[in-house]
Amino acid sequence: MLLKDKSFINGLWVNAFSSDRFDIVNPANQLVIGSVPDMKTTETKDAIEAAHCAFKKWKNYSATERASYLKKWHQLILDNIEDLAKILTIEQGKPLAEAKGEILYGASFIEWFAEEARRVYGDVIPGHTRDSRIIVLKQPIGVVGAITPWNFPNAMITRKVAPALAAGCTVVIKPSELTPFSALALAQLAEEAGFPKGVINIVTSKSPISVGSELTTNPLVKKISFTGSTRVGKLLMQQCAASVKKVSMELGGNAPFIVFNDADIDKAVVGAIASKYRNAGQTCVCTNRIFVQSKVANEFIEKYTKAVKKLKVADGLDSECTIGPLINKEAVTKVEKLVDSAINEGASLVIGGKKNELGDLFYEPTILTNVTTSMEIANAEIFGPISTLFQFETEQEVIQMANDTPYGLASYFYGNNMSQIWRVAEALEYGMVGVNTGSISTTVAPFGGIKESGIGREGSKYGIDEYVVTKYINFSI
Repeated sequence: MLLKDKSFINGLWVNAFSSDRFDIVNPANQLVIGSVPDMKTTETKDAIEAAHCAFKKWKNYSATERASYLKKWHQLILDNIEDLAKILTIEQGKPLAEAKGEILYGASFIEWFAEEARRVYGDVIPGHTRDSRIIVLKQPIGVVGAITPWNFPNAMITRKVAPALAAGCTVVIKPSELTPFSALALAQLAEEAGFPKGVINIVTSKSPISVGSELTTNPLVKKISFTGSTRVGKLLMQQCAASVKKVSMELGGNAPFIVFNDADIDKAVVGAIASKYRNAGQTCVCTNRIFVQSKVANEFIEKYTKAVKKLKVADGLDSECTIGPLINKEAVTKVEKLVDSAINEGASLVIGGKKNELGDLFYEPTILTNVTTSMEIANAEIFGPISTLFQFETEQEVIQMANDTPYGLASYFYGNNMSQIWRVAEALEYGMVGVNTGSISTTVAPFGGIKESGIGREGSKYGIDEYVVTKYINFSI
């Protein structure tokens, strides 16, 4: 029942008007899982119109009523975690244990914002004259267009949709053309939870330009939330500018991971493994550059290499799998070119550096040392299981290297000197900093970047602010 093969518009499971469909392939074995409708502009307009009509009613539901629907949805997701995780692994490739973790992480946003629906507080401001009474209201912005990626096909939807619904908005979701089944499974459970027709709509398409263009230019859409590449994010922002839509952009990253001389090396190794190799390195907050201070460089490399060798490349459904396949051939080609270029430029290959014998989309966990900041791999978002190690001497030097990027999403460092910890945490030009941890994503904290890594925040009490407008009312008495 959860493996749906139609789009979801205005409470109905529908095909494209053209009857066109496209196949979804399991990256682990290249077998076709099924197909979904290839929708374009006309169907997207219908979804937007359905969301607009639903918004007129949904915005007037009480916070308690909206929360009740979200809580039912949350429970249904927990009840179906095994099937949801299998669908996710089969279409995306990540290890089943990671898929289950993503389902729980995604569900946590629904639970959190069900509770936050009651806390969209306004203000009472002392009047500027004796007869003035001033209040501030926060109201839902309207129809939200959510464009989500393939690397977290469940959680990136719930992280956007849950606060939007809690605030009183309605949504039109364009999931990645590589992983639509996870989105459609969520829609099925939302339908079972009883959400009114048109509140949640999902448009599947392998024509992201036509769907994205309609979402960004249609005047009925008041907000766009996008997770993806910086290049595409900039294009969407340009398109939104014509109608001055509110935007949230969670874009690319080039995360540094710094290990100081006084760090607990064993803990740093564990943190680096968690940050670098989760989802085969295909996350925007993945460690991209590992900087190790010279006195502990040899010790870190030795222990890190030993730990990486224990990672098992396998089909995500294999219970022992820790590294699944990359998403497609283009991803493998990119990784191969970056690694080959780095070696040609003088980097040293410690382990890996090639495809795994399991198939063309499986790439060995790789470690490169003697990497320099001038190399292409140091300035690219790798999105693969590749560790690049740099050495540094001073705090000032590593801060400069870490910040020498247009990106500013996630960063990490390990050390024990409290004065240094405060200095470095404040000096890193990133929206998120992990101190002595390689895992920073959580429902209760604001997720987002600065510089070319994005605009806005998701999760936490700040996340719902992205879906409301502030209205000031002046009463004269």
